[in-house]
Amino acid sequence: MEIKIVETREELEHVYKIRMNVFVNEQNVPPEEELDEHDATATHFIAYDNGLPVAASRLRFVEEYGKLERICVAKEHRGKSIGKQVILEMEKVIRDKDYKKAKLNAQTHAENFYKKLGYETISGEFLDAGIPHVTMVKQMK
Repeated sequence: MEIKIVETREELEHVYKIRMNVFVNEQNVPPEEELDEHDATATHFIAYDNGLPVAASRLRFVEEYGKLERICVAKEHRGKSIGKQVILEMEKVIRDKDYKKAKLNAQTHAENFYKKLGYETISGEFLDAGIPHVTMVKQMK
């Protein structure tokens, strides 16, 4: 498993393909909501398993937070701790940039997954792209 910050156009295309498959094709998020103005300035991550792109995410720095966004794993690769590995890599970058807090908007079905990684829920439920979410934060050590 290789998880890295996107450096090439090809890697970015892999990120977008995974995101479109997961969020647009599986979860019916409108394509115009999935790809947005933040993609141009975010730090994108891609995970490869034996050379195949299997997971993607992006990281932005907003206020005092490293904000984890668009975390997704290709359907056939779920249940292998790939999502956890991607998040740990993102958190490493947050710490390396001396940010003390991480924040994310989790789909409610994934809330317990993030709790196991040390995130705590700080909001009530809200809809994003028609999907129930909660905001969660974690103190970086």
